[in-house]
Amino acid sequence: MLRWVRQQLGFDPPHQSDTRTIYIANRFPQHGHYVPQKFADNRIISSKYTVWNFVPKNLFEQFRRIANFYFLIIFLVQLMIDTPTSPITSGLPLFFVITVTAIKQGYEDWLRHKADNEVNGAPVYVVRSGGLVKTRSKNIRVGDIVRVAKDETFPVDLVLLSSDRVDGSCHVTTASLDGETNLKTHIAVPETAVLQSVANLDKLVAVIECQQPEADLYRFVGRITVSHQTEEIVRPLGPESLLLRGARLKNTKEIFGVAVYTGMETKMALNYKSKSQKRSAVEKSMNSFLIIYLIILLFEAILSTILKYAWQAEEKWDEPWYNEKTEHERNSSKILRFISDFLAFLVLYNFIIPISLYVTVEMQKFLGSFFIGWDLDLYHEETNQRAQVNTSDLNEELGQVEYVFTDKTGTLTENEMQFRECSINGIKYQEVNGKLTPEGFSEDSPDGNRHSLMKEEELFLKAVCLCHTVQINTDQTDGADGPWHANGIATPLEYYASSPDEKALVEAASRVGVVFTGTSGDTMEVKSLGKPERYKLLHVLEFDPNRRRMSVIVESPSGEKLLFTKGAESSILPRSKSGEIDKTRVHVDEFALKGLRTLCVAYRRFTPEEYQEIGKRLHEARTALQQREERLADVFNFIERDLELLGATGVEDKLQEKVQETIEALRLAGIKVWVLTGDKHETAVSVSLSCGHFHRTMNILELVQHKSDSTCAEQLRQLAKRIKEDHVIQHGLVVDGTSLSLALREHEKLFMEVCKNCSAVLCCRMAPLQKAKVVRLLKTSPEKPITLAIGDGANDVSMIQEAHVGIGIMGKEGRQAVRNSDYAIARFKFLSKLLFVHGHFYYIRIATLVQYFFYKNVCFITPQFLYQFFCLFSQQTLYDSVYLTLYNICFTSLPVLIYSLFEQHVHPHVLQSKPVLYRDISKNAHLGFKPFLYWTILGFFHAFVFFYGSYLLMGEDTSLLGNGQMFGNWTFGTLVFTVMVITVTMKMALETHFWTWINHFVTWGSIVFYFIFSLFYGGIIWPFLHTQDMYFVFVQLLSSGSAWFAIILIVVACLFLDVVKKVLYRHLQPTSTEKAQLTEASSGINCLDSMCCFSDGETACTSLRRMLERLMGTCSLTRVNRSWSSSDPFYANDRSILTLSTMDSPTC
Repeated sequence: MLRWVRQQLGFDPPHQSDTRTIYIANRFPQHGHYVPQKFADNRIISSKYTVWNFVPKNLFEQFRRIANFYFLIIFLVQLMIDTPTSPITSGLPLFFVITVTAIKQGYEDWLRHKADNEVNGAPVYVVRSGGLVKTRSKNIRVGDIVRVAKDETFPVDLVLLSSDRVDGSCHVTTASLDGETNLKTHIAVPETAVLQSVANLDKLVAVIECQQPEADLYRFVGRITVSHQTEEIVRPLGPESLLLRGARLKNTKEIFGVAVYTGMETKMALNYKSKSQKRSAVEKSMNSFLIIYLIILLFEAILSTILKYAWQAEEKWDEPWYNEKTEHERNSSKILRFISDFLAFLVLYNFIIPISLYVTVEMQKFLGSFFIGWDLDLYHEETNQRAQVNTSDLNEELGQVEYVFTDKTGTLTENEMQFRECSINGIKYQEVNGKLTPEGFSEDSPDGNRHSLMKEEELFLKAVCLCHTVQINTDQTDGADGPWHANGIATPLEYYASSPDEKALVEAASRVGVVFTGTSGDTMEVKSLGKPERYKLLHVLEFDPNRRRMSVIVESPSGEKLLFTKGAESSILPRSKSGEIDKTRVHVDEFALKGLRTLCVAYRRFTPEEYQEIGKRLHEARTALQQREERLADVFNFIERDLELLGATGVEDKLQEKVQETIEALRLAGIKVWVLTGDKHETAVSVSLSCGHFHRTMNILELVQHKSDSTCAEQLRQLAKRIKEDHVIQHGLVVDGTSLSLALREHEKLFMEVCKNCSAVLCCRMAPLQKAKVVRLLKTSPEKPITLAIGDGANDVSMIQEAHVGIGIMGKEGRQAVRNSDYAIARFKFLSKLLFVHGHFYYIRIATLVQYFFYKNVCFITPQFLYQFFCLFSQQTLYDSVYLTLYNICFTSLPVLIYSLFEQHVHPHVLQSKPVLYRDISKNAHLGFKPFLYWTILGFFHAFVFFYGSYLLMGEDTSLLGNGQMFGNWTFGTLVFTVMVITVTMKMALETHFWTWINHFVTWGSIVFYFIFSLFYGGIIWPFLHTQDMYFVFVQLLSSGSAWFAIILIVVACLFLDVVKKVLYRHLQPTSTEKAQLTEASSGINCLDSMCCFSDGETACTSLRRMLERLMGTCSLTRVNRSWSSSDPFYANDRSILTLSTMDSPTC
């Protein structure tokens, strides 16, 4: 119970030891001094709250916001001292905002609890007491032996003990963890692999020692000690032995495994880690505005307090005959009275801070984010993938991007590899009709039509067929991609690989005669020109990004021990001592210039003594519990040396569709594009030129292959000088990983200066953390530009998390980038629509929403301040407390919310076809100091007109009511309030460019609702109200013709100047966006009413559209006349739900 309480409060202590000891089947030692370790249970908890901590935790999070905390203080002040307004005026809006937010967050958490309960209650089978016991997933303990059947997901992280196969192997797919759909092979240690029955497993006595839980999916260090008769056998355990929770068992009837990590300690759960909170520029501006308005509030309260005491310096005003002080008031401390009056004025003016702003912004972001997922232009039909929003808090940041950092492979390219060329023994070859043909020979030439392979060619192809992690799908159906052909013989083999390069190479080898036919236990089978050969797989030296290569050690049919290695040329060529090294290096550079991805292939023969030494070193390194990775790296380097170079391969990765147009559009929008890739220099430059990142006319500057600080600094100075001297030409910069690390170490400022003067930057040979460093460098530069990172692989995650906005591509390199991103799209080309349309709209909408909120609250509270000059600063309120409470909640909230969801000041197609319009909103243009000052001054101006207009027209003549009654202070206040509600609502209408029936309904409906509510509120005596100052006031006001005249006159006077200003600015100083609006109007884009449009021209809500057309009398399909055609470069097939526009069949 105590541990549960500690868990709930977050005080559960961390693991004390670096390793954990697990007794299989929980057979603990019998000696008395053993203390079992405590492990987490197997419950998955993705929820944020519990029943016990929901209220305190949620309230704490909400009151961390400035506005909420401020209103709480005001509410407490109202409770403690005598203030002019009721505590309800502050308490009710605060309660409403807190309650709505709590309900939203509580509902979301309830859904998470529901999902958790489904997972935790799933049935599983566990070996206990010599038999299989059915239990719930949450009841699994560390040490339990669990049985998992075919196509089931693993309920915990298991170490594989045995499977239905003799060799103890099984196949799994980790698509739900990292998106990789290939089958991965996992192997049990030989001592447990033979235990295939429950009875045998129940007799197993073994202990596992392994590392404590960590998030890395691909790392696991442990060892198993099996007690066999009188001896103890120790075997290493690595990632190949660990079956991860969430992965699925494939092509295997059943497996048994022992639970090593459970519940929130599984690798899947540890990867739930919450990303660092990103805050948008708009949110930062909003907080700055709040502070400015707090200063205005304090100034008004202090000024009012000082003026009150200045006025009361005269005796006749200090204690007038009609308001004599009590004895207690006369004797009270002046300081206390001053503080009390100051707090009272603070309460009176507190509504200048818009409490409902936060909740409105949250609703706008949450609801607005659905438009991205609904946008059919961001839907990829081939993969059936829609755009995905993981973080709605950054919607408006999409409209502020200044730098785009993009990965190359899988982001700009398809990540679909096709074998093109290879170099074997210094001779270049191409594949022609399933045959390897030397360059320069055609199929018809004598040497080009060969049916056999030379010795070097065969060895090269065997190396390609043996050195990989490719799997064969044994469950394939006729609907597979199709058989490969090896010398005309169809082979029904379908390959799966985590690396598309490997798959392309194995497929190419099979087409030219050397076919990889699969693995059986530790045997790899290869058919060379139809002749089967078996190679025993002795060791796999796994690929890692530091070595940039992978190797296998095999035993050939003749008993020879061979090492086959493949990897980047920078990691293979320096380790090669023989072979055609120089010729191959030239060929690799030629392949790279063509934009091909290159790999070098080499091999080494071992003597029996050498192999014995290697085997011993590998076993020691793999069974080490401490520093296993470092020891393995040393052993791998020892093994992978003195290589004999066989050749190199060139694989093509095709560019994605419309990449060139998208990059050009980004450049027109004023966005700089940086490509960050791990590929070699020549390949990266070639792809940059082909995708339009670099132009042929661009002056390409290089900062590559520097080994020392001094040479790097000298080169940077020369580049800076060249840019200054030749400032007319556009420059592109190429930098490699080693030079970059030198530049960032000592010469960061100079490097940034060079980069900022270049139109395009290409960074090649980049490690994942270097990508993040580059993003951080730009992010923290003095200009503080908004950055966006886009990538598709696990190596892009750090870059995606570092940038202001991270976008994952749903590619073929797993789902890690998508899981860690803020937004996910299927193709790079969708980036233009995401930024130029969605980003533009979201920014305009929220910028107007924020400033309008401050404007309407200035309009609301300034007349209250002015009124104090006419009531001797007695803190008399101008408005009734109900009006104070409902102004922000009911009367003026909906029009701005609907505006912030649907506003389209320019048609989406125009925004996308004219990327230059994006520049109009860059650098937070609509939320800068000038727009903020304009809206604030406008608010004060309108407030002065409301108050003094009403005072001049109605205040002097107090007998204007129809029944001869005099105007009272409540009637005057209601007149000001009525003018204000109408004016601020009409102001929102003036800002709206895109009118839907919803806009009409909420705009005019808000005004009508105010009138109806006021009539009911003032026209009936409500028994639950203590006082009813407003009884019959509104009815009397509306019965006066002069009051109606005053309302119309003041509203027109307020808005007239605003309209004149807009007209003058549009004609004298129009922005690019306003020019586009004029062009749009003249081109006939005037029919924007339907909700969704599909490729055949029919809408999904035709009946609703026709009903609205009949109601509004507008819009007919015959009047639609678009100025663009299907030949336009950007999304002619405009079928977005966001466009809300009717489309004829040819265009849709």
